[in-house]
Amino acid sequence: MSPHTTDDDVRDDAPLPTPADDAEPSVPIAAEIVVSRGQPAECTLYPADASGIELMSTWVTAREGSFVSLDTVR
Repeated sequence: MSPHTTDDDVRDDAPLPTPADDAEPSVPIAAEIVVSRGQPAECTLYPADASGIELMSTWVTAREGSFVSLDTVR
């Protein structure tokens, strides 16, 4: 079991964690951004190779204001 960390435990100059040798392989993630008039943009993330039932049950959506560009946090 790996130790639990919080935001308070992470320094800006700390190296990024590396996966353990026994870690599960990474899953390619697809992103879809939907922009509608008068509504906040929505970004949905899901496994790129998902289909059928898995696609309907393995996703997460965030509304504009709750996500940022990766470039802004590096």
